[in-house]
Amino acid sequence: MTMSFFSSDTTAPAVNLNSGSRALSEIPAVGLRPHMVSRFSRAAAGSMQDLASDMSTDSAIPTVLLVEDNAVNQVVALEFLALMGVHTRLAKTGAEALAACAAAAPDLVLMDIQMPGMDGLECTRRLRSLQAAGQLAPFPILALTAHALDSDIKASLEAGMDEHLTKPLDFKSLRHHLGRWVKLPD
Repeated sequence: MTMSFFSSDTTAPAVNLNSGSRALSEIPAVGLRPHMVSRFSRAAAGSMQDLASDMSTDSAIPTVLLVEDNAVNQVVALEFLALMGVHTRLAKTGAEALAACAAAAPDLVLMDIQMPGMDGLECTRRLRSLQAAGQLAPFPILALTAHALDSDIKASLEAGMDEHLTKPLDFKSLRHHLGRWVKLPD
């Protein structure tokens, strides 16, 4: 597996991860507590998926942008996403996420909340503003954060996120929640 996300080049807005093969049993088990709150109906989510799928290079395989500044969390999340068979890009800051989305809209964004510079809430507000202005295609944004208080969930949803998932990660739960928004490979 090629994992170039540890590159010292911090100017790149997103990094590709080439998919490899590892048994699920090799991945450490860690928990994810989902908060099943959604801003969109299933019908709206379906049309969002259709639009996002048309925009990806290979419409059968979705592209997920992971926005995460912590190297350990990056490794775990990127490995889980690779096991799911999705195309994965990495942004380490909110500013990198904006640039990555402007360059090529992903099918879904997994957004950390607490990052240096622009946090995940502000980044989400800016992405939603660009989408509302017709300058960016719509896609779901899921909070993926250690912040689990009711006030944190409320802040995520008010910023425009579609779901609020809390760390630590659990492969099966993450796959389930991503599968609600994009068609995952079998």
